[in-house]
Order: sequence, then structure tokens, then C-alpha cells
Amino acid sequence: MPPINRQVLLKSRPAGIPQAENFELAEAAIPEPGDKQFLVRNEFLSVEPAMRGWVSAVANYATPVGIGEVMRSFTAGTVVKSRHPGFAEGDKVMGMLGWQDYAVSDGSNITRKVMETGLPLSLSLGVLGLNGVTAYFGLLDLGMPRPGDTVVVSTAAGSVGSAVGQIAKLMGCRTIGITGGATKVKLCTDAFGYDTAIDYKSGDLDAALKAACPRGVDVYFDNTAGAISDAVIKQIATGARIVICGTASLSSWDPWPMGPRVERHILVKRARMSGLLIFDYAHRYEEAVGRLAQWIRDGKLAYREDIVDGIEHAPGAIAELYRGENLGKRLIRLSSE
Repeated sequence: MPPINRQVLLKSRPAGIPQAENFELAEAAIPEPGDKQFLVRNEFLSVEPAMRGWVSAVANYATPVGIGEVMRSFTAGTVVKSRHPGFAEGDKVMGMLGWQDYAVSDGSNITRKVMETGLPLSLSLGVLGLNGVTAYFGLLDLGMPRPGDTVVVSTAAGSVGSAVGQIAKLMGCRTIGITGGATKVKLCTDAFGYDTAIDYKSGDLDAALKAACPRGVDVYFDNTAGAISDAVIKQIATGARIVICGTASLSSWDPWPMGPRVERHILVKRARMSGLLIFDYAHRYEEAVGRLAQWIRDGKLAYREDIVDGIEHAPGAIAELYRGENLGKRLIRLSSE
């Protein structure tokens, strides 16, 4: 083992989207596991849009990361020492262990043991992790797609959106992806099987949606809020289901963002709008992972990963995510030495 544990600490509270200067690299001793604890060597660190909320001072669903604390993050790695009866050396685990090389756990912050043989460990942080499970339950439980439905997905080329579109196709739906730029439009149609992909950065989004959804939008999986969602909600069909998964277009929640009122559309179309936090589905995680893994093995579910090497890339990774610089699930790969 190397003599140090490299860590990324929250240095200052960001105003809006976290930037590299809000974090600092630090070194600490590698911790020793105590009784009923085990030591994990992280191999992959995840980068999530939700991290913006985790470091915000504005009220959120999770206690904010404290100044000087290791940045909260899902990680995937290997148990290298254990004094815990439920975890053995060599076990692969995924959990909330933070942006660091090593972490001690008593099991309470471990989401699951990774048991999917023959599939990369990195997938446990993407299509077989928070992103894929979010897509699975958000679409199937809240979106309730029916064969023939028109399903619209914002950030359609992203790690959540790409899975939503493919699952919707497996359910017999027609899929419309909204994304930014010609490269991501092509990725949506060629790699992820969207029937149509719309570049919101080019042309009239209202007109493009109206042309793509002549019978209206039955399910909208919303990862953005803002102007994109305003345009989609104008096109919802009677009985539409709207799943609110993310608000990526909003740079701040203080002051409270203002925009078009949706109540009339919801009322007249008898639509339903639901918020989604994947932590509410923790008790059903294995159900989703099992089905997603089988779809991957059967060649029915494609994925993309955008992996960079070295913990030094972590501080700026959230800002890069919000600038749309990644093509696929953004991960930080740590040295396996």
C-alpha cells in the first residue's frame, strides 16, 4: 500500500455550481479498521449532478458536506482489510465512501456488494448504480410507460437519460431525446436508439417538439427544469406523467427561480408531476440491478463511460459535468497500486 491516503476536501461553499477552487487536495494516513470494520481501497470515484446539492448551503434532502470534510461521493472498490464478519478481503463493494483512495466502513454506508461477474466494476457507479437504478424506477414506477406512449427525455445522452430512453424502447414506447450539440444528437440516435433527438441549442425547440410529438407527450423524464421543461410541458398529452429527476439548468436556488406556471397545463390535461429521489427505493435496489445487468448481457442496454485517470481531476469534475463536457458516465479512476 502507498503510505498516504489522498483526499479531496471541500474548501469553500460554492455559489451555484461547484468549481475546482471550492476543493483542495490533501493527504492523510491510511486508516486502520477497528472491530467490525473494514478498509476499502477505492478504484473508481463517481461524479454526479446531485453533488451540487450536497455542497450547497441551501436546504436540500441531505445534510451539506462540511467545510474541510472529504467530498461525499459514491465509490467502487475492493475490501483490503477486514475485521467485519460480513465483509471479506477481496469483496467488491459500492457505497458512499467519498473522494479518497481509502475509507474505513462499518457497512452502514455501503450500498451493496458488487456481485455481477463478467461485467466491469465501474458499471456499479453508472448503469448498474445510481444512474441506471434512477432511470429504472423513475420511468417504470413514476412514468408508468405503456406501449405506444411518446416518452421525452431531457439530457438524453447522459448517464440517466440514455438508460431512460432505452428502457422506454424496451417497454414499446416511442422515444424523443433532448440534448445539446450535434455529437450528442448522433449519440442518442445511433448508440441509444432514440427515435428522434432534438438539439435544444439549435433552432426553435417549441416547433421541434410539436413536430416530433404530434399526439403530445405521454411521459416526460425531466433532468433539467428551466426553459427545456417549459417547452415540453406545453406539449403534454391528456393523462401525462412528468418525472422530476433533476434541475440541471438552474444555477442557484436562492433566490427561488421563477418561470412559467405549470398548474393550468397539469389541470387541463389531468397530468401528474412526481419528484424522484432514488434513496426512496433502496429496499428494491437489487431488483433493478438484476434486470439492468441482464439487459446488458443480452445486448439490449448500451452504455457509455467517460473515465479520467487520477484523483487530481476530481475538483473540477462537477463543473465539467454541468458544462456538458462528458460523453457518458463521468468517473475518476484511481491507481490500483
